[in-house]
Amino acid sequence: MSTYSAQRKKRSKWLIHLLLIIGALFMIGPFLWMILTSLKTLGESTQVPPVIFPESMQWKNYSDVVATLPFTKFYWNTIFTTIIKVVGQVFLCSLAAYAFARIEFPGRNALFVLFLTVLMVPGQVFLLPQFMIMKELGWLNTLTALIVPGLFSAFGTFLLRQFFMSLPKELEEAAMLDGCNHFQIYWRIMLPLARPGLIALAIFVALWSWNDLMWPLIVNSSPDKMPLSAGLASLQGQHTTNFPVLMAGSVLAIWPMIIVFIFLQKHFVEGISLSGSK
Repeated sequence: MSTYSAQRKKRSKWLIHLLLIIGALFMIGPFLWMILTSLKTLGESTQVPPVIFPESMQWKNYSDVVATLPFTKFYWNTIFTTIIKVVGQVFLCSLAAYAFARIEFPGRNALFVLFLTVLMVPGQVFLLPQFMIMKELGWLNTLTALIVPGLFSAFGTFLLRQFFMSLPKELEEAAMLDGCNHFQIYWRIMLPLARPGLIALAIFVALWSWNDLMWPLIVNSSPDKMPLSAGLASLQGQHTTNFPVLMAGSVLAIWPMIIVFIFLQKHFVEGISLSGSK
């Protein structure tokens, strides 16, 4: 019986790994196709039936996309706005999360439920009001219009609130006995202990900011203020599109986020798992 159970367990393990491998292939398939397309000629990229591997590597597509678009400017705009959004959300969302999790005040739970209703409304609903605000402030065609709406989020507050609620209350009581106020407790004790959640939120915000397309296209029309996502959209023609050049630009655009996720994936998984443990 024990031998049969061990064999059955081994077969189940192999089946699980097989399903995971198939799922991984479906996930990385579009990325591999993007890389292969970036090395094809225009004829190969539109040929039917499709050509999987290019006859000869067209590395010229990468130089063409850099020559066609102000890629350095796009990179700078994207990196700058992403860093500011990440820092802003980590700081502001953690402040709000600490207040909702550890500070008792009248109507706290009702206010938090009202706060979470923002997550139930599609983001497209806010586009017109936000655009009108940016217009009245004179921020159209500026990086400020890309940054300010992304400095705070209800999702980030909810995520970090779970961490603060899971921390022992004795830490807070001991700090108060030592004479710490709420901000000192937040800054010196709670924030370092919530590091996995902060890293998870930072990765979420970085990915969202790096890939944001609709909002930059709405508030900015100047190429000098475009991030990578909106800049690459200009390569999409109305009638014809040079797909190899477009895919080459996409490869150049996504590799920084892939590297960030590879190095921080341990903290990302830890942050997500701990946020749901409460």
